[in-house]
Amino acid sequence: MFRPVIVKVGGSLFDLSGQIINVLKNLERPVVIVPGGGIFADLVRKSGSHGTSGHWMAVCGMEQFGWYLSSFGILPRFDLEYNESRSVILPYGVLRKHDPFIHSWEITSDTIAAWVAMMMNGDLILLKSLDGITKDGQLVEVLLSPITCEEVDPCFLNFVFFNRVSTIIINGRYPERIFAAVMGKACIGTRICPTF
Repeated sequence: MFRPVIVKVGGSLFDLSGQIINVLKNLERPVVIVPGGGIFADLVRKSGSHGTSGHWMAVCGMEQFGWYLSSFGILPRFDLEYNESRSVILPYGVLRKHDPFIHSWEITSDTIAAWVAMMMNGDLILLKSLDGITKDGQLVEVLLSPITCEEVDPCFLNFVFFNRVSTIIINGRYPERIFAAVMGKACIGTRICPTF
């Protein structure tokens, strides 16, 4: 039996939402989608909100994107209980219950997705509009320790290494890469390999 895979759909992929959901809902593996904040969280940033109010407003932005993703025929979910369905998590209620992070823009949907993967004992795939993490202009195919980078939020890499969350970052604009990553096959991206 497969472990669940947690797939974070970055907000920059909003225009491909239907295509991505069609790929994910037809795979033979339990998939839990974590929505990014996208255009909704961007509005919160532009408002100048920060701290606790900015945090929860941004989480509400994730929730809005989650409802949009569910409109393409995938079930919304409101908890972290394991099941074999393909669903999109609506994170506001879950995060209000657990409140695991400081309320800062240092924590975004990247790290929230890693937390969901940790809580559900699943593998994590981050779908973004880029091929992965780069260093000196080159794609890092395998990352064995945290580095400073701009492709993920400042807390993400320390979180996944400390909590040993197996992760791959790929470009969600290529459906064949999504399929390969979910099914555990080789594909272009950055594989993050914490020591187990």
